[in-house]
Amino acid sequence: MNQDLSIIALVLHASAVVQIVLALLLAVSLASWSVIFSKLIGLKRVRTDNDEFDREFWAGRTLQELYQDAQRGEGPPSPQERIFAAGMREFMKLRERRVTDVPTLLDGARRAMRASFQREMDVIEARLDFLGSVGSVSPYIGLFGTVWGIMHAFTGLSNMQQVTLATVAPGIAEALVATAIGLFAAIPAVLAYNRLARDIDRIAIQMESFMEEFSNILARNAAPANPAGAPQGH
Repeated sequence: MNQDLSIIALVLHASAVVQIVLALLLAVSLASWSVIFSKLIGLKRVRTDNDEFDREFWAGRTLQELYQDAQRGEGPPSPQERIFAAGMREFMKLRERRVTDVPTLLDGARRAMRASFQREMDVIEARLDFLGSVGSVSPYIGLFGTVWGIMHAFTGLSNMQQVTLATVAPGIAEALVATAIGLFAAIPAVLAYNRLARDIDRIAIQMESFMEEFSNILARNAAPANPAGAPQGH
């Protein structure tokens, strides 16, 4: 007797537990793809905004002008601009308090930039751990569905007097669908996680390099020759 062994037929005839597992895996897969696309778009925007601010920073404008632009908030500021504004704000606050010790000025600016950097990284890395969890857990969820489906199939066969391959195949096939769906959810999540983690590391390195360069500029501007005013240029 011919049996329909298409994926849809196997899913429809699977046990309730296997169907729940498949529905869960499909939902997780859709959620992971949503995270993947949103993170790709978000990281591209972060790189574009950082590069634009980088060009403005090295275009010869004074630090005071850049800080005023950051304070006005014309357009969505880049993470790098927010880090710059945090360091500049702390530097100017210490200057207003008549702090002239260069290490104290630089330490305050660096701590402010480091705190801002950590906040930016928390936003940039948001939901990345979800992809890691999907990549590591989905195959095991699929395997659970497969094991349960095979147990269910063999339990049904125990009541039959004659067991052939034709009677065994549908039950095993519908159970193996769970493993296939688990891999379908896990593989893109793992690949995307590795790609996104690499891109985020590059963004972090870029922002850390900027903080070091900006700290060097502040060190030059922190000289006693300009004790009362804001940094003038770089």
